[in-house]
Amino acid sequence: MMIQLNEGSKAPVFKGKDQDGKGLSLDDFIGKKVILYFYPKDNTPGCTDEACNLRDNYEALFSRGFAIIGISPDSEKSHMNFKKKYQLPFSLIADPDKQIIKAYGAWGEKSMYGKKYEGVLRTTYVIDEEGIVLKKISKVDTKNHTAQILKELGIN
Repeated sequence: MMIQLNEGSKAPVFKGKDQDGKGLSLDDFIGKKVILYFYPKDNTPGCTDEACNLRDNYEALFSRGFAIIGISPDSEKSHMNFKKKYQLPFSLIADPDKQIIKAYGAWGEKSMYGKKYEGVLRTTYVIDEEGIVLKKISKVDTKNHTAQILKELGIN
């Protein structure tokens, strides 16, 4: 069954471990707006473009009250290397059993070269200070993701 999480929905509370093995929960961010982005794999071209775009615009987002969290099925060690390699200023949560990914409906059928398979659906959720989904972005523009998020929220 595919979970449909829409704007106005309560965001599922999650607990996961970041690249340093530190526990991180959505509850840690109550009172902050959160950009929660799900991506398929560390060190792949699209995922690197997306992470670096968020990194390059981190100050602009942070100054507007946003926290950023990336989630993929990669291991904590993989996340640590990815974060270090690209100097990412935000946490990456390891979700190898895909519990958080599935709770947010970011897992499903994909297709590449005509072959169908299950995988992470690149999706970004903007969650407000009370844990309500403000925006869901399913067609992520990896190279211009920050501008896309701000435009979706009506922020210039």
